[in-house]
Formats: sequence, C-alpha cells, structure tokens
Amino acid sequence: MNKINYKSTLHACYLGYITQALIVNLPPLLFVVFQEKFGLSYTMLGSLVLIIFVTQLIVDALAIKIVEKIGQRLSVVMAHAFAAVGMFAFAFLPRVLPLPYAGLVISSMLFSIGAGLIEVLVSPIVESLPSEAKASSMSLLHSFYSWGQVLIVILSTLALSFVGQDLWFTLPLAWSMLPLFNFFKFMRVPLMPPIEESKRTPLKVLFKSKVFLIALLLMVCSGASELAMSQWSSLFAEKGLGITKTLGDILGPCMFAVMMGIVRTWYGVRGQKINMQKLLIICSVLCMASYIITALSPIPAISLLGCALCGLSVSLMWPGMLSITAAGYPTGGVAMFAVLALGGDLGCSVGPQFTGIIADSSNLNWGLLASIIFPTIMLIGLILLQSMINSEKSKKVSNT
Repeated sequence: MNKINYKSTLHACYLGYITQALIVNLPPLLFVVFQEKFGLSYTMLGSLVLIIFVTQLIVDALAIKIVEKIGQRLSVVMAHAFAAVGMFAFAFLPRVLPLPYAGLVISSMLFSIGAGLIEVLVSPIVESLPSEAKASSMSLLHSFYSWGQVLIVILSTLALSFVGQDLWFTLPLAWSMLPLFNFFKFMRVPLMPPIEESKRTPLKVLFKSKVFLIALLLMVCSGASELAMSQWSSLFAEKGLGITKTLGDILGPCMFAVMMGIVRTWYGVRGQKINMQKLLIICSVLCMASYIITALSPIPAISLLGCALCGLSVSLMWPGMLSITAAGYPTGGVAMFAVLALGGDLGCSVGPQFTGIIADSSNLNWGLLASIIFPTIMLIGLILLQSMINSEKSKKVSNT
C-alpha cells in the first residue's frame, strides 16, 4: 500500500474530526437564537448539550458490538450518514414540530449518533497507521477538531450576521454537506486490518488495572474541562460581558479553538520528545487559572483572555490521555478507545450541564467558576498516575 493511500485515509480522518467539531460547536452558536425564538432557559440549553453527549455515550458503549458485527468501514460510513441526516433535520424539525425543543432534541440525537461512532473509530484508525510518533499523530489529528471549530465559528457567525437570525436554519443545512462528502470519501479509502481478537487486551483486564481506571477518570475530567468553557463562552461573552454576538463568538469560542489548535499542531509537529504527563500537569494548573480569570475578572478583555488561555490549557488533555493509555495498552483496539471515548463524552455531558445548573441558581460567572473542580481533579489524578507509573517502573528494574 503506497503512501498516497495512507494520506487519503488520514485526510478522511481529519474531515471526520472537523465533522465532530461541527456537531459539538454549531448548536451553542445558536443558543442566543434559540433563547429568543423558542424561549429556552439556561437549563434547557444545557440539557441540549447533555443530550448530545449522552447520545454519544450510549453509542460509545454500543460501538464495540456494532463494529464487530458490521465492520470498521461500514461503521464509519454509517456514522457520517447519521451526521448528515441529523444536520438536515436540525434545520427543519424545530420549525415544523409543535414543540420546537422536541425538534432540536430529535435532530441532536441523530447527528450525535454519528459523532459517537466517528469519535470511537477515527482515533484507532489513525493509531493503526504506520508511524514512529504515535502521540504526535494523535495530537495532529485532534488539531483538526480545533481548526474545524475555528472554521465553523467564523463562517457560521459571519453567515448568521449576513442572513439574519430568522434564517438561522440555513447554517445546519449548508454544513450537512461536510459529513455527506466524507460519507463517500470513507467508502474508498484503504483501512488497516483490525487487531485480531486473540491478540487484543480484554476489557476485563483493563478494568482490573488501577492505571487504566485513573486514565479513564482523567478522560472524564478532560472532556468536562474543555466543554464547560467552550460550550458557554459564546453566551457568556454576550450576556456576561455585554459585547455583541458576532464579536463574542469570534473572541470567545473562536479564540478558544485557535489556542487549542495551535498547541495541538505544535505538539503534532515538534513535540515528540516532550514528556506528555509532565506537560498535562502544567496544562491542568493553567486550566484552573483560566477559569478563575474568566469568571472573576471585572474587565471583559481579561475575561476573554482567560477563555483563550483555557483553550491552550485543555488542548492536549484529550489526545494526551488517549496517547498515554494507548502506549500503555498497545493492543487495546477499538474496545479500549470506545471506553475512553465514553469517559470523555461523560465529561463533555457533565461539564456544561453542571455549569448551566449553577448559572441558573446564581449567574454564569459562578457557573464557570464552579467548573474549576474538573481541572483540579485532573491535576490530582495526573500526579497520582505519574507516581503509580514510576512505581511500576521501579519494580520492573528491581526484578531484573
């Protein structure tokens, strides 16, 4: 198999992560529109995010059996079909059903099925491709999520300001073409054969490992730390800081994504020799600081800088934990990635919902400040994980 074929597979995976960014980030950009058009509360908006990620959680849990039964290619093709249909429905169902919120929920569930499968499948596909720097490849892959988020925020914000809020439904309709294109692309690209069942590390072995269980908890914290900020930054910029929606979207979620993309791309290109665990400890401390700055600064410009700092600090959490775990359990296969994705999506569900509940009982500033709990647990877990790994290495050395 020649290099051009591997490149075509990588390109399809990159587009898959841009599709993932579309599904996660387009709905929050329309939160203000949904509030004004459909009268939704903060809790209802937070619940919409919760539904997106709970659906992904369920798909993550079922993905192991689905992939084993129908195969990797059909699964990833089907994932993009659900994403395209869900985006198409997102444009129409809220406007034709008696309860607009029901239309948003049904549509979100449809494209979230696709997102769940994409998340479970794309990382192991890239991990399976020949490479001498797996962590760098994983970081570069995840950078396309960030750059996809930047693209989606800028284009969607500009389009919404151009067509007006009354024509908001044209955004998901136009964006549905992305997963539709990748649907056909994944039909043709070559895929590496999956790890044979006899050679895979069974899930029961993984769940007996304290190191794996801590890594799974840190995946939860990674998702929560990232999404608690990114999902609410647009609304916080407009309602909490009093700036316009267009400017708020560009300076809030867009700068968040830019910083995240820069660091992931840098690590993908230059970071092969840097210890990921130590880097994640620094990232956790920076993340805690970013939540404090964003929530408590009386100056809007400083709050927006805190939001950007959060994007930088969470950039390597998700891909970093995937790489660390994959390095420790190289024969985990799709099943291991599905469990890790399930943990990450649980965090993505809990983080924004937790922020929304606290915001409804006080305000959005306090909601964001309370979310500092997630990077705090991340920091403690990473220190514990490093201690356990060092202890295991010492035991191996003493035994030899």
